[in-house]
Amino acid sequence: MEFEKLTEYLDSLKTKYGIPATDIKVTRGHETVYRHMTGYTDYEETKPVNEKTIYRLFSATKVITMTAVMQLIEQGKLRLYDEVRTYLPEYDLMKVADRFVFEFPIHWPQSDEPCHYAHHTIRIIDLMSMTAGLSYDTASKELAALKEKNPAATTREVAAAIAAMPLIYEPQTRYGYSLAHDVLAAVVEVVSGKRFSEYLQEMIFGPLGADEMYFHWEDNRDVSERICAMYMGEFGSDIVKKNDGVLSEGFKVTRNHESGGAGLAATVDSYSLVIDALCGGGVGANGARILSEESVKKFMVPYTSGVMSEDFKLGGKVGYEYGLGVRVLVDPSASRSPVGEFGWDGAAGAYVLVDPVNQVSIFYAQHIVGFPIAYGKVHPVIRDLVYEGLDL
Repeated sequence: MEFEKLTEYLDSLKTKYGIPATDIKVTRGHETVYRHMTGYTDYEETKPVNEKTIYRLFSATKVITMTAVMQLIEQGKLRLYDEVRTYLPEYDLMKVADRFVFEFPIHWPQSDEPCHYAHHTIRIIDLMSMTAGLSYDTASKELAALKEKNPAATTREVAAAIAAMPLIYEPQTRYGYSLAHDVLAAVVEVVSGKRFSEYLQEMIFGPLGADEMYFHWEDNRDVSERICAMYMGEFGSDIVKKNDGVLSEGFKVTRNHESGGAGLAATVDSYSLVIDALCGGGVGANGARILSEESVKKFMVPYTSGVMSEDFKLGGKVGYEYGLGVRVLVDPSASRSPVGEFGWDGAAGAYVLVDPVNQVSIFYAQHIVGFPIAYGKVHPVIRDLVYEGLDL
């Protein structure tokens, strides 16, 4: 194994793109084969990145949520084709916007605009595959009203507010990146009888020894002080500057909301333990099993096709389709990783790769929101340099 090129690339990111801090861990067969950190965790550049640095995962949370949902399916407590209204009754009668066009700036449909009743009910698989028709309007009137009325509203109550928001597409017909995984967190609570964070701790984090995974870091000074400084990209330029909170603070609706789509923060080591287990057919480095190998294989199969594929391609993930809550590689010419490799990323630039074929995991963290360079340029290069270094 030879990772000089990867190290040189990571060390160049501050000069090349202005990325102030990076942290990456690569495992193969439960062994750490590469670890590298660059930069500083504070704006003053006095505190170097270290193994105790904590990063907000944003949408990299979704991989964890999918693991929890798949556990419940494996246990027979939930089925892929169950109707969501079985668990969340407010999803019984949904309204769909008469017209929605995905273009920037995005105008999310409002409840006082023309809508019609949905022709299809929403199923668990629709939430997992982002084909439920939900929007990603974190500033909706419904969520704002809930926050004003009850700043301590629960994950379950947030999901009820989401149900009152108009759908952008008819369920089961189009791919649309959305708040679906936040709704799935509420489903996990109903099915398990536990708070979402409690379920994750009991069934995933605890068994694997992933003891640095947090929803409520603001409640713990030791944790909050270790969170890496957040930056943001300046729209229309390559400038990176201090974060103003506009892009980063909308995902947590209330103080008790545990967002299944974007709510976790973690160290690289703790997050890596989870995806390393997925690479190992559901078994962690300590021997704890969190999923069966058959369940892990379900993540390696694409779901999108036809117009759904065209929708997904707008996200720019070349060679991939969308599966059960994760991207799935389908084109072997697009990557050095194998067909079936899966994972996702996060709004601050986190990158997750799970490769059960070679038992390789990659978790890369940075802390810049509104920075598309991370997804289109940085992540693919890191992925391919890892595989080059592994001679795969």
